[in-house]
Amino acid sequence: MSKGQVHLVRLLIGAGKASPSPPVGPALGARGVKSMDFCKEFNARTAHIEPGVPIPTMIHVQPDRTFTFITKTPPTTYLLKQVAGLEKGPARPGHEILGTISLKHVYEIAKIKARDDHLKHLKLESIASTVIGTARTLGLQVVP
Repeated sequence: MSKGQVHLVRLLIGAGKASPSPPVGPALGARGVKSMDFCKEFNARTAHIEPGVPIPTMIHVQPDRTFTFITKTPPTTYLLKQVAGLEKGPARPGHEILGTISLKHVYEIAKIKARDDHLKHLKLESIASTVIGTARTLGLQVVP
């Protein structure tokens, strides 16, 4: 780890299920951070979320080996699969229709995603249109 540089580690971790085993342990251990400290803090911060829901996490590791982290909302594909009851996406994205979801579901997902810091400046309609695009690639048809 070079001196004076803040390292960014991006991980997708199940809510309340962080443990020092891969992928958390090796990613943080390589940067000199005690992974157990991160796991305890992450699990405490995600205790209110249903266990196992994937949470994108950005960890900023300082040169003195301290860290701060930001948790985001679950990925759009995860939320869409939950709503539609799908196990996995299509073999040929954009060509197969695996199910349908309503516009109400799209707006509910857009409201959840609007809580992310990097999407706060966008209108709800813009976020909903990206959710519709993601739904199409997942093989979901949006009906009014």
